[in-house]
Amino acid sequence: MNPVAFIESKRDGKEATTSEIRDFVNLAHKGEIPEYQVAAWLMAVFFRGMSGMETRTFTEALSRSGRVINFPPDINPVDKHSTGGVGDKTSLVVVPLAAACGVPVAKLSGRGLGFTGGTVDKLESIPGFSAHLEMGRFIDQVRSTGCAISGHSGDLAPAEALFYELRDVTGTIPSIPLITSSIVSKKMAGGSRAFVFDVKCGSGAFMEDQLSARELAESLVDLSASMGRGSMALITDMSQPLGMWVGNAAEVAEAVDLLLGRGPDDLRELSLRLTASMVHLGRPSISLDEALSLAERSLEEGKGFRKFEEMVRSQGGDLDRFQERVSRGEHLSRTIREISAAESGILTRCDARRVGDAVRFLGGGRLSKKDAVDHGVSCQILRKIGDAVSAEEPLARVFFSGEGVRWEEARAGLVSAFEIGESVTPPKLLLGSVGPREVD
Repeated sequence: MNPVAFIESKRDGKEATTSEIRDFVNLAHKGEIPEYQVAAWLMAVFFRGMSGMETRTFTEALSRSGRVINFPPDINPVDKHSTGGVGDKTSLVVVPLAAACGVPVAKLSGRGLGFTGGTVDKLESIPGFSAHLEMGRFIDQVRSTGCAISGHSGDLAPAEALFYELRDVTGTIPSIPLITSSIVSKKMAGGSRAFVFDVKCGSGAFMEDQLSARELAESLVDLSASMGRGSMALITDMSQPLGMWVGNAAEVAEAVDLLLGRGPDDLRELSLRLTASMVHLGRPSISLDEALSLAERSLEEGKGFRKFEEMVRSQGGDLDRFQERVSRGEHLSRTIREISAAESGILTRCDARRVGDAVRFLGGGRLSKKDAVDHGVSCQILRKIGDAVSAEEPLARVFFSGEGVRWEEARAGLVSAFEIGESVTPPKLLLGSVGPREVD
């Protein structure tokens, strides 16, 4: 193919052919097209977009650029994907809970990205937990246990990694077709038959406004349907952290609390809604309302917790040891500082992005790919939007290791994350939904 002509065609708003897109992805993955030309095409897509056919073909080419997980015909697993948030530990709840409701779940997860946490980093705070399963073991565990959570393997949709890394350094991340292709290609390679998407919206999300979040949700569901996969998307608020804890080990502890019948209301509500969507897609004869009731019963009866225990044990984790550390507070870093209210009033802002950045600065996330994560770094949110507060009352409690410049930087961000006023309407957690669509 002629890469220059391919780039020029997209620059001029023309639709590429199926063979051109496939050849471009294949040659780029092999290194036979230089990265500067790939970057030029990405920028052309950023401004010109892609048609439905182009997006579907690009996604298929990415998903087939490496190995593809093929589950036996008698297993129809569902996967769940969040577009990223602060304090979002729902995967730790919904994966075992959906499995406890009779729906196999094959969850492929990533590490933390920017200010958002990653499910793999969280689970690795459990002693012995293996978050990277060989493909055969992944399939076997979904069959025997009903669920598995594994990190993305480098040989699944490897071309997607190339395009993503170039998007990250060329300012082309916020492109709906490219985001959609990136997400769905990895899900297709993961072998699940249906997907539930949690599209976040707000300061702690990559989509900060509701209109963009809905556009992405519709694009994800439409693309999945065009590729023969059932899917649904929930559009959910991320203007403030989800739950009361942000940080790897602390979020695992909060998720376990919820599975044991405790935990914050917002985390419970969203986890149940996501689980109901997964059950409905995995067992279409069950309506959404029936699926929600089933999820509630399974949570209340402890079935979700027992399935979580089984999954952790199957992946080499020692949940008892983790829980013992939690009971003694040993899962948290030892240095403790508080952020207090400057005045009395109503909390009108608890900026999720700034909380996530603070945890990241203190070592709870990565500032570069090579950084190690301190699983004990965390922030406990003591007051949420709409709560009445008094002057000097603690709004957040931070756990980290050591002192120094990092704390001052994190502290400044946390202080600016909170605002106090006279009144506010607390944000709605569920902002909308899309799907399911009939598959092509």
